[in-house]
Amino acid sequence: MAARSVTTAARALCAAVVLALALISGCSTAAGTESPVPVATAPADVAVVDEGTTGVSEAAAVSSPPVRIDVPAISVSSGLMGLGLQQDGTMEVPPGAFPAGWYTGSPIPGALGPSVIAGHVDWDGAPGVFSRLGDLAADDDVIVTLQDGTISRFRVTQVEQYPKAEFPTTTVYGDIDHPGLRLITCGGRFDSGAASYDDNIVVYADLIS
Repeated sequence: MAARSVTTAARALCAAVVLALALISGCSTAAGTESPVPVATAPADVAVVDEGTTGVSEAAAVSSPPVRIDVPAISVSSGLMGLGLQQDGTMEVPPGAFPAGWYTGSPIPGALGPSVIAGHVDWDGAPGVFSRLGDLAADDDVIVTLQDGTISRFRVTQVEQYPKAEFPTTTVYGDIDHPGLRLITCGGRFDSGAASYDDNIVVYADLIS
């Protein structure tokens, strides 16, 4: 295996572990139960890509983080904030219903590998940015705009709902051989005692242009 592939796989596995922990604890419906989120910037090594393979150059991948996501089928048009890691190693979560957040430890959308965007299903009794994420279906479009104006278009391939206790970490965050996108929110029954939902909804999408 090439050194670049080893590095990508190792980074994906590390991200998978910390993100799985974040998903188990995140997605509370009540305001004030999650820590404030500082806006993170993309680390220089988040996306090492071959120009021509994904249509995104290495320079663009490093310097142009995603700033907007549009999902026409569910009327989502949202800015994107950066989500880094908290001191305990779990992923930060957006501090409110809007906007959605891009995990800066994952590839830039349009670069090789699974880019991760997360958002709340609701917040303080009001719908969140991904309140209708589970309504998406195969062939729906997801459009991500980068800071430099580059537009990456993805097509949904599948929509899944997983119990948090059975979250398929490798399937969602593992290394892939093409540019992909993972949209994640909470779903299922709300457990008032735990102040979180029982499940996670994951939308898988692949780059089309």
